[in-house]
Amino acid sequence: MEKTFNSEVLLRKEYGDDQSRVIARRMFVLRAATCLAEVPVTKPERRHELTGKKKGMFAVDLKNPFRLVFEPLCSAGELPKKEDGGLDLVKIDTVVVLAVEDYH
Repeated sequence: MEKTFNSEVLLRKEYGDDQSRVIARRMFVLRAATCLAEVPVTKPERRHELTGKKKGMFAVDLKNPFRLVFEPLCSAGELPKKEDGGLDLVKIDTVVVLAVEDYH
């Protein structure tokens, strides 16, 4: 996946012209963010935390119905938590892209 996401040609071959452009834009936003809190929760990205079998993962919107699914990480080690038990998105500075999928 890393090889595909780092090559415009392979990305287009795998996901088509339209979806590859959207994926490239979302990856630009993810790479530019210094922390997960900087990734917009509004459209077009619409960062959202997943539940159920995908609990602990996040996603951003791609061309409907697909999502870019990723796992949050912290360079300091363990994922930082707030007092209420939720993740402290300001301290999460790394994500690992897991999939492009329609999980609905």
